[in-house]
Amino acid sequence: MTNLAATRSSRGAHPTGLAFLAATELAERFSYYGMTGLLALYLVKQLLLPDHAGQVLGLATLRDIFEFRGPLSNQAFASLIFGWYSGLVYFTPILGGLLADRWLGARRTVILGALLMSAGHLAMSFDTTFLAALVMLILGSGCLKGNVAAQVGALYPPDAESLRARGFTLYATGINIGAVLGPIATGSVAALYGWHAGFALAAAVMLVAFGIYLAGQRHFPDAGPRAGRVALPPLTAEERRRTWALIGLIALTIPANIAYPMIWNIGIVWIDQHVDLVSPLGAVPASWFNSVESFSSIAIAAPLVAFWTWQARRGREPGSIAKIAIGSAIVGVAALLFALGCLAATEGRVSVLWALAGFVGMGTAFMWFWPILLALISQTAPVKVNATLMGGAYLSLFAGSTLMGWVGSFYDRMSNTAFWTLDAAIAFGGALLILLLRKPLQRVLDPHRPA
Repeated sequence: MTNLAATRSSRGAHPTGLAFLAATELAERFSYYGMTGLLALYLVKQLLLPDHAGQVLGLATLRDIFEFRGPLSNQAFASLIFGWYSGLVYFTPILGGLLADRWLGARRTVILGALLMSAGHLAMSFDTTFLAALVMLILGSGCLKGNVAAQVGALYPPDAESLRARGFTLYATGINIGAVLGPIATGSVAALYGWHAGFALAAAVMLVAFGIYLAGQRHFPDAGPRAGRVALPPLTAEERRRTWALIGLIALTIPANIAYPMIWNIGIVWIDQHVDLVSPLGAVPASWFNSVESFSSIAIAAPLVAFWTWQARRGREPGSIAKIAIGSAIVGVAALLFALGCLAATEGRVSVLWALAGFVGMGTAFMWFWPILLALISQTAPVKVNATLMGGAYLSLFAGSTLMGWVGSFYDRMSNTAFWTLDAAIAFGGALLILLLRKPLQRVLDPHRPA
């Protein structure tokens, strides 16, 4: 089946397995973003209030740990929880990659992850098991995320660089469709029936993701090792250079991954507190804004691919590293739109147009840098550590998200304008570093292509 997929890819057609993997991630991201869209508001508006906080197993101990620098407001505590949760979700994929590369293979590891995530989303439906739910979601995501992405890359032959990049863009589009639908659906259910009903919907859709993955098994690449540790030959000197160059590039995306996910944490709270959400049909739930960012990623995908194709025909398409730098800079521009909105606020309320523009900008930035990074790793990482480095890409999101939570804990100590300007400066700094280092990185990764 893998040879058939390679044949189809060599003829310019995307393999059937891509549809199943994209649909799996669509449903998984529906549940993840649906839960994430509720999480920051749920923490601030219910779980951390005295009547609820005492019911959560382990929450008091966690607060004592986080308050090593002094007492925290509920807003700051919520930001740290959000940051560490979203960060650890992206740390564990490297462990999932090692598990797949050395012991279980990608398919079995993904199945384990889907089961853990289903249980975690279900446990979110109860105050008592809130922290246990986060642990299961963190471990489950680690088993699932990097390995699904690695399977996407394995569907294509090594020389199909452009087709693989388009395949990852389509895969990312599936992710974003789920990310659009999730916050709208769970936010609506939570508004009508309560927070826990919204989390229960996320659990049900995660089970759908599990079913889709099982249905597509015969279209996926070989499962890899079945049992027992697999001894791989050591990396050659050239492979070590490529590995370290990719690790360096992953690290350079950390600033963008501090500034970008701030919208899911502080962004939603800021909108709920300061943006005018009144519409002719009533007030719009702030959690819906997570769908705006994802919808813009979907809307920009086809024009962006067409634009890059047009550039490629004329020999003017930016290299992958330059695209990642451009995406990081767009993150900074989007954050500045929030700051400008704060400056232009009238009667203490920010126009919803500023919030919409900023979220659209963030969604556009995502398509410039994240699928391109995954495609570049899939293409250039040594085969011996391919799944591990695909999981390693998520370490950028781990570092970025945990630092995002820390930066976000200062939100209620700064003016809104100053806070979003700081967020923009972090992203611009990352873009500048990538541009400065793109040529030496490119010389190692692919000396025959522009950076």
